[in-house]
Amino acid sequence: MVEPQVAAAAGPWVDADTIGFLLPDPERGLTAVRLEQELGLPGEALDFGYDEASGGWILTLPRPPVQRMEYRLRLMHPDGGVETINDPAGHGYAPGAFGDKSVLEMPEYRAPAWLRPNAPRWEVGAELAVQTAGGPIEVTVLSPDTPSRLLLIAHDGPEYDRLAGLGAFAAAMVADDRVPPFHLALAGPGPRNERYSANAGYSAALATRVIPALHAALRTAGPTVVMGASLGGLAALHVQRRHPRGVGGLFLQSGSFFVPQYDECESTFPFYRRITRYTAMVHAAARAPSPVPVVLTCGAGEENVHNNRLMAATLHRQGYPAALHEVPDLHNFTAWRDAFDPHLVDLLNTVWGERDA
Repeated sequence: MVEPQVAAAAGPWVDADTIGFLLPDPERGLTAVRLEQELGLPGEALDFGYDEASGGWILTLPRPPVQRMEYRLRLMHPDGGVETINDPAGHGYAPGAFGDKSVLEMPEYRAPAWLRPNAPRWEVGAELAVQTAGGPIEVTVLSPDTPSRLLLIAHDGPEYDRLAGLGAFAAAMVADDRVPPFHLALAGPGPRNERYSANAGYSAALATRVIPALHAALRTAGPTVVMGASLGGLAALHVQRRHPRGVGGLFLQSGSFFVPQYDECESTFPFYRRITRYTAMVHAAARAPSPVPVVLTCGAGEENVHNNRLMAATLHRQGYPAALHEVPDLHNFTAWRDAFDPHLVDLLNTVWGERDA
């Protein structure tokens, strides 16, 4: 651990070589403070020290190899109570599926240019609840004003839209003539862990019920692009390999392509063995029946980067036009959002080419 330094003000700070945090506690009402993060830092480096001069708890660390850092503070009270909070003097918050987190942005970080005030927004063009053997799959479709026969389906669609601005991205890219007009289908996850964990029933339902229903309702046609993050990325790959005629391109972000070599830490996940059996089968295959363009993105510092590197190499070997882009972030919706441009833009143009909408 880097020796504590006295900060000028409460909250986090960044300099050329270090980052730091100061939580004021002039009455010393806490017994300890600890940093919660997902950078994989050693546990002994995460405990704050009390600094009498500043009247607060200070932690200084070497500057990490990311452009953004999401974190929380774990507080220990004299009565033995423990609570986890966002930094009350933090510079901002990042939304996530499990709630907001404090965020520390490095000076070189830049948010995407398409995140602009008064950005265009598409209206809801259709809402479907497609009945399947595994229960209804609910889909909300955002549609441009211009007629289109192109379709992008997003697993965890409502969360992608709410937490990563996927709908705003789609409208901005079409308005800027970066991609042709298309319909954005936001597929709700339902029982997510079960459906997205290499579940043959779910893949069949998406390919044989949901995609045809969307084509009928929207008057769209192939090639359909499917995207997803984490387990949603695994599910997108699973449906394409089992039902290749229904999917023309894949955008996979931090896919949960678990292998025992790298992901034993996930072994308590209820569907871990089903996932590892499936990924082993993918890696063992000599070729794929119908390779399609694939773009993978992953945080360079997250646990999934190792299995994503392995999957990208396997897909490339099997004939997929596959490329992995590692971004200076971790496993979170902002990292996935920041990779939309240019990587999702490039994929959509590769799959759809210059075809008329």
